[in-house]
Amino acid sequence: MKRLLLKSMILKARITQADLRYVGSITIDEDLIDRANLSEHENVHVIDRTNGKRLETYVIKGDRGSGVICMNGAAAHLINKDDEVDIMAFSWSTGEADPVFIEVDGDNHYTKVVRMDEFRG
Repeated sequence: MKRLLLKSMILKARITQADLRYVGSITIDEDLIDRANLSEHENVHVIDRTNGKRLETYVIKGDRGSGVICMNGAAAHLINKDDEVDIMAFSWSTGEADPVFIEVDGDNHYTKVVRMDEFRG
């Protein structure tokens, strides 16, 4: 039986821009896309740690090394510049999940992979 399982997550990223004029999506630094095993146009869930709002959108590539995390279109009404967010991707699988969790610094640059046991304390 196939199940929808967590594939990857970018933890505690900071929204650097919110662009109401752009048509949908979330722009993510290409370095973070690679580190989190994401693909351009992939469906993601964005959870705003600042205000508790959640939404679903798709990824577009931002400039590599820029640290950009930009909410585009109507989503910019829900998630604002400087909010802290988690970005999650899921995939269908018949096996067990082995998700990748990456942590970023205040400028949205990769710092480390976080292991599941670090969450359980």
